[in-house]
Amino acid sequence: MIAKTTEPHPKLPGTIFTAAAAVEEAGGQALPIVGDVRDDESVADAVAQTVDRFGGVDIVVNNASALDLTPTDQISMKKYDLMQDINARGAFLLSKTAIPHLRESPNAHILTLSPPIDLDPKWFASIGTAYTISKFSMSLVAIGLAAELAADGIAVNSLWPRTTINTAAVRNILSAELVDQSRTPAIMADAAMSILTRPAAHATGRCFIDDEVLRADGEVDLDQYRVAPGDGELELDFWMSWD
Repeated sequence: MIAKTTEPHPKLPGTIFTAAAAVEEAGGQALPIVGDVRDDESVADAVAQTVDRFGGVDIVVNNASALDLTPTDQISMKKYDLMQDINARGAFLLSKTAIPHLRESPNAHILTLSPPIDLDPKWFASIGTAYTISKFSMSLVAIGLAAELAADGIAVNSLWPRTTINTAAVRNILSAELVDQSRTPAIMADAAMSILTRPAAHATGRCFIDDEVLRADGEVDLDQYRVAPGDGELELDFWMSWD
């Protein structure tokens, strides 16, 4: 894993090292690498270290993202560029750098945490054009790479939550009041695991939504993922609707 955070932010606790510790506590192996997904050399070094430590790369997860919902007439171009550089360029760069190693994997996957592309004008009006462009660009990276890499047997997909998820970003940046209307991070983890353990040839170029993935797997008890038990209405995430 690669990230810049070595010291916890007052509103966003946790670091690359605490994330690695959580992986190891869960029974996995982790290699925390301090780096920047915007920097070509940093990403190349992270991929090289990963290959050296684990012998190859089977899965790439593009999780890094910057969020700013400021309207167009108020947002600075520095913030616009930051979101493009982290969200779209970062996903492209990490995926591109890992491709030679993914080609050597027997079941290679790239999974990007970004939404299905929906060009209904209401999303741009309510969420903001700058952030929407950056997240849709991440999804375009996934769709494009899926087409390019199909012949190599590399699956490339995106995944997005139907509802808000109880994360530090939701609690501290959006609204703490959303917590009881959210699902737990476990729903995204379980959906991602489902996608990443499938044969690569069976699903690529898809923009998945977490609860649809689990329902397709036969999971009927989605209430287990609610932060607050009960029948209260859940809060939809950006670009989502109840189908």
